[in-house]
Amino acid sequence: MPLHMLFGADDLLRCRFAISPLCQTHEAVRTLRRRERHGYHLPWLRRVRAAVAGLDLSDLWLLMPERHGYTPDFLGPPPEVPYAPFEEELARLRATDPAAARRELALSLESTPGAVESPRGRAMLADPAGAVQRLAEVTERAWHALVAPDWPRLRALLEADIAYRSRQLADGGLERLFADLRPALRWADGTLTIRTPVVPARTQDLAGRGVLLMPSAFVWPDVVSGFVPPWQPTVIYPARGVGGLWREPDAVGREALVRLLGASRAAILCGLEEPASTTALAARHRLAPSSVSAHLTVLRDAGLLSSRRQGHQVLYERTPLGMALVGGGR
Repeated sequence: MPLHMLFGADDLLRCRFAISPLCQTHEAVRTLRRRERHGYHLPWLRRVRAAVAGLDLSDLWLLMPERHGYTPDFLGPPPEVPYAPFEEELARLRATDPAAARRELALSLESTPGAVESPRGRAMLADPAGAVQRLAEVTERAWHALVAPDWPRLRALLEADIAYRSRQLADGGLERLFADLRPALRWADGTLTIRTPVVPARTQDLAGRGVLLMPSAFVWPDVVSGFVPPWQPTVIYPARGVGGLWREPDAVGREALVRLLGASRAAILCGLEEPASTTALAARHRLAPSSVSAHLTVLRDAGLLSSRRQGHQVLYERTPLGMALVGGGR
């Protein structure tokens, strides 16, 4: 059933984007059990199989109804900044008020028949403060096992999506932005309608709080919302380019890239498995920094790389287009 978000004048000025490694961790955990999400993630699923076998995710899965239902918002609170490191988001989770946690735990457990009366469910409701800490510990283990090894790649995908959506917003406003997210989202007459598994249909007045938009590598084919006061209204949607996320280069692909880009540019693009600076790339490929800088400029202008400042350095990483091109030989 649909969720209708009602925008006022102030809300139109308070739409923003954010990246949440905590959200990506929980959606990765959810993806393990949702077969409809597996199509784009089979290489990742095969690779993490051994790690999953060593994790006890029972507490998290109890709060993630397989179809329709509510997952506690405190597990993945909408970020307050555009990008917070996982450690800061985890600290915020650990600081959840026990009374608020118990309310959300009870609501979530009621979504799954028998969950409230189960030993785990009773333990959570009897000691919500302890439940919060246990859930944070499980989430931390899941982050390190499932998401952290691939975070540079995932973050590049999410940042490229936000750059694209931001240009749409600048060029054509919310109408242009939301039109590209159809059919899951529809914008008309100041109302954003979202097709979600929320039952029953409901209306949410944003009341000047605006909406937070978060791309996700794992949420496809769903769009997720439902955050209620005091949480920031949020929409989590599938990031662009997820189809090429897990493609890896092979010998044929590398040869094709060399013919297309030249040996040095192909080597730089293929070697960017994680963000790197001009100096680091120059040392890695035994090239002059000025030559590497020129190659990086060409690759970035072609949309294959993105750059961001970190302290005194500028770090370069592959965009989804760059990832797809590197994996194009498969």
